[in-house]
Amino acid sequence: MSTEVLARLAEVLEARKQADAESSYVAALYAKGLDAILKKIGEEATETVMAAKDGVAEKVVCEVADLWFHTLVLLAQQGLSPQQVLDELDRRFGLSGLEEKRRRGTQ
Repeated sequence: MSTEVLARLAEVLEARKQADAESSYVAALYAKGLDAILKKIGEEATETVMAAKDGVAEKVVCEVADLWFHTLVLLAQQGLSPQQVLDELDRRFGLSGLEEKRRRGTQ
C-alpha cells in the first residue's frame, strides 16, 4: 500500500474529528468513543477471518480493507499516525519474529 494513501486517509480521519456526527460515519464513531471503535475492529477482524475461511480473494481484500480502515480510525482517535506503525514495521524488518517476541517480553 502506498504511504501516500495512508497519509491522505490519516488527514481525512483527523479532519473528521471536527465533523458533525450526523454527517460522517467516522465522526459518529469518534463521538461514540473508544469502546465503539474497538468493537468495530473486533467485528472487522472476525469478518476477515470468515472471508479467509471462505477462500474468496475479493472478500478477503474487502474485509482486510475494512479492518485496516478501522484500525486507522483507532490510531487517529489515540493521537497516533500510520507513519508510526510503518516506522515500527521498518524497525522490525530483518529481525526474526521469535527474537522480536523475546525482546518485547523483556520490556
